Amino acid sequence: MGVVNATPDSFSDGGDHLDPGRGIEQARRLVADGADIIDVGGESTRPYATPVPADEEFRRIEPVITDLASDGSVVSVDTSKPEVAAAALDAGASIVNDVTGLVDPQMRATCARYRAGVVIMHMQGTPETMQDDPSYDDVVVDVGRFLAAQSRAAIEAGISIESIAIDPGIGFGKTLEHNVDLLQRLDAFTHLGYPVLVGTSRKGFLGALLEPVRGQTQPKERDGATAATMALAVDRGASILRVHDVRLGLDVATIAKAMVRNEHHGEEIDRT
Repeated sequence: MGVVNATPDSFSDGGDHLDPGRGIEQARRLVADGADIIDVGGESTRPYATPVPADEEFRRIEPVITDLASDGSVVSVDTSKPEVAAAALDAGASIVNDVTGLVDPQMRATCARYRAGVVIMHMQGTPETMQDDPSYDDVVVDVGRFLAAQSRAAIEAGISIESIAIDPGIGFGKTLEHNVDLLQRLDAFTHLGYPVLVGTSRKGFLGALLEPVRGQTQPKERDGATAATMALAVDRGASILRVHDVRLGLDVATIAKAMVRNEHHGEEIDRT
């Protein structure tokens, strides 16, 4: 899954693709590099980001979605607003990637009505508050229970079980230790029975891990660190990698898949 952020303030590529022409050019480049899905977002969800109105969010992403859909590309819309999701699906998107985990019943109803694919992600708090003081009894168990519950709610709303993927939400209301724990125990989530999406690309926890040997790094300087987490994620059973550099991601996934064991024996998550 290649990332195109049509925003002025996303943590890695904010402002790079706000112009529709540049957004379309980047999306086409990611497809050429081997992306199976292009995830298009018009509102930053980085820590402490502030929301934007729905009409402005859709205005930013509509040209990219329309262009990609006309070429037959698979498009995911990264949004938590049901009205933006509906407009994007009308424009040709086929997947809704919701960082709030489909907690809004209207979002579940919208996705069911359009028979859209969904990515159910875990986030503690909101982008404005999520990094203030994240805490869990056991991050893997707590996140797993949320994803199991929201998947059940999606199915009850009429979303096909085959249309659901889950995302533990690396970096969304988690400390460095939480993020590392989620990656180390990622195979626990595969036992829930859904494809697992992992998005570590260029995130701040990688900068924190690199700082003792590299000092302060900018997001675009973390692709090597991202590659290490992608290989680990593939080994732990991830089905989808959400990345900024698709060419690198495809190389890592190809080699990792050739090396990993065929069976995963991670812990079971209590689904209740």
